[in-house]
Amino acid sequence: MYLIIYYLTRISIPRSIQLIYVRFHHISLDDHRSNPEACTRDSRISWKVAGHKASDGLLGPLVDDSGRFYKPLQDDERGSREVTFYTSFSSNTRVPDHIRRFFPNFYGTQLLEASDGSGLRPHLVLQDVVSSHLHPSIMDIKIGSRTWYPQAPEDYIQRCLKKDRETSSLSLGFRISGLQVHGNKELGHWKPERKVVQKLTADEVRLALRKFVSSNSSADPYVVPDSLFASSVYGGSSGILAQLLELKAWFEDQSIYHFNSCSVLIVYEKESVLKGGPSGAQVKLIDFAHVVEGNGVIDHNFLGGVCSLIKFISEILTTPDECLTTNCLQDSERAVLTMGTATGSEQSIYNA
Repeated sequence: MYLIIYYLTRISIPRSIQLIYVRFHHISLDDHRSNPEACTRDSRISWKVAGHKASDGLLGPLVDDSGRFYKPLQDDERGSREVTFYTSFSSNTRVPDHIRRFFPNFYGTQLLEASDGSGLRPHLVLQDVVSSHLHPSIMDIKIGSRTWYPQAPEDYIQRCLKKDRETSSLSLGFRISGLQVHGNKELGHWKPERKVVQKLTADEVRLALRKFVSSNSSADPYVVPDSLFASSVYGGSSGILAQLLELKAWFEDQSIYHFNSCSVLIVYEKESVLKGGPSGAQVKLIDFAHVVEGNGVIDHNFLGGVCSLIKFISEILTTPDECLTTNCLQDSERAVLTMGTATGSEQSIYNA
C-alpha cells in the first residue's frame, strides 16, 4: 500500500544529519528527541517501491542503521487498526512459528520527530526487512481481487472497486504495485512508473515477472527478458515459489485474520546472483491497516490471489522461454518493456 518510486540523493550537512531529496517528497531527519541516534546515521528508505506520497499531509517513513523501520501511524482508524493487528499477531499462539518469518518483526510504537519536522508523532517500529541486502531488487504485489474491507464506507468501497477494475486485481486476484530491479553502472536500475505498472494486463504482468528475474532488465523495448535468474530466485527449496506455497498452506486453514489490501513483498539480491552466489530471495507480507478479524472464516480473497500469483510464477519456471518470440512482443507487451527508464546507480526506489 505504501509503495513509492523515488530518486534518492544524500547530501552531507552539519550534525551528520542527512537530508534526503525524494522524487515526490523530501524527508529532513533532525533532532529525534525520543531517540537521537535512531534515524540520523543511515536514512536509506528501504522497503517501499509504490504507494502513498509523503506530501499533502502524508508523512514518510524513517529507517536507522540498526535494522529498524519507523512507519508513521495514520491519524484515522487505519493507524489504530494496524497497531491492533501487530499487537494481536505478535502474541497470538495460534500463529505457527514458521509463518511468523513472513511478517516484519514488531517492536511496538515510539514517538519520533515527523519526517516533515512538524513535531513528535507516533510511529510503528518494525523490522527493516531489506536491511541485510546491499542492492535489493524489490517487487510489491497487492493481493486480492477485492482490496476493501467489508465495514468500509461506501465511497471508499467505490474508489477501491474502480481501481480494482482498472488494474489486474479483479481479473488476476493481484496487481503489481511497484518494482525496482537492481542493475549496474551500465544498465542502471529498471524502475517502471507506478501508475503504469498498476494497470498492466495479464500478459504484461507475466512479462514484468520475467523481467524481474532477468539479467538484461532494461528499458530497451527490443531487449527480450532472458529470465536467467528465474530458477535461482523463484525456484529451489527456499525460493519465492516454495515460500508462497508455504504461505498458501497456512491460508488454506487460517481463519484468524482477513488480510484486506495487504501486499506480498518479494526481495532478492541480484548482485549476489550475478556473481554466482545465493539470491537471498524472501517473501514478506506488509501493510496491515485494513486487516480485520476472520471470525472463523477462511480468507478466500487473499488465498485466491496467492494461488494466482503461484500459478504465474510456476509457469515461468516450467516454460521460461514461453511467449518470448518476436510474435509475442506486440504493442501490449512492449508497453511493459518501455514503462520505465534505466537510471544511474545514484538513483533508487524504495518505500512499508
